Amino acid sequence: MRITADRDVCDGHGMCEAMAHEFFELDDDGLVLVLDEAPGDEHRELVDSAVRSCPVSALRLEA
Repeated sequence: MRITADRDVCDGHGMCEAMAHEFFELDDDGLVLVLDEAPGDEHRELVDSAVRSCPVSALRLEA
């Protein structure tokens, strides 16, 4: 599994960070940073929920 973020789309809502701070944070500009682009499968449910929570669909989870 791989997480990708489109920082051009990100509006800095921070839902991803609130749900999975181990994998996402907002930088000084208020845009998402992916802290671990390839989390283990044991984190799939958490990461998938955080990705789906993005109100502007700036995040993707690829198999």
